[in-house]
Amino acid sequence: MFERLGLDWLLPLLAAPFIGSFLGLVIRRLPAGGAVIFGRSCCPHCDHRLGARDLVPILSWALSGGHCRYCAARIGLFFPAVELAAVSVAVWAVTALSGWLVWAGCAFGWTLLTLAAIDQRHFFLPDQLALPLIPAGLLVAYLVEPGSLIDHAVGAAAGFVALFLVAWVYKAVRGRQGLGLGDAKLMAGAGAWVSWVGLPSVILLAAATALAIVLVRARRPVLLADKVPFGPYLCLGTWLVWLYGPLVMA
Repeated sequence: MFERLGLDWLLPLLAAPFIGSFLGLVIRRLPAGGAVIFGRSCCPHCDHRLGARDLVPILSWALSGGHCRYCAARIGLFFPAVELAAVSVAVWAVTALSGWLVWAGCAFGWTLLTLAAIDQRHFFLPDQLALPLIPAGLLVAYLVEPGSLIDHAVGAAAGFVALFLVAWVYKAVRGRQGLGLGDAKLMAGAGAWVSWVGLPSVILLAAATALAIVLVRARRPVLLADKVPFGPYLCLGTWLVWLYGPLVMA
């Protein structure tokens, strides 16, 4: 498998843990309005500035036993989990893609990972991450097959309008917010990447996965008032459809 890719697979895999470390900062700081690019890395407990030896992805956490070297407070699994997830995205991309699309797929997957984590933790899909998916998806579609650009542009528009209408109808009927505009913007990004042809598969995969996980996790009857972040499931559905194409019904 890796032989057919030459060295295209190596750099993304080497970069993935460090990208994952940065994504962890984005997930933690962006919803709170903190500095992402220029903010210093500090222990969240004692606020001690972390040095280079504290910031080696996965390894620093493992060698410290999951504790801060300065105050001995437990760090937790969040950062190594995000770093490993970023590596998983890179591995997934290099097994399914080749050439420059490996990097495009990694960037796409890492963005979806970040959006999914933020929505899971905060019920929030930041525009800074969701909206750039639209021009990026259209650019990749044009580079892969220029003639498909219109289908992908229609997909972006259709994705937004579809979820916007669902949210509008839900609010009109139920009198409260069901889906946010963040979900509609994410769906627009999905349409830009998978085109209008792939949108039904994204929705089907997202809805089926969300329902299955909610039912498995539920310790009591599921109520209509229960809040479930839909973004993570849209991200998963979009990723699968982009990599492998729409579902084919026999």
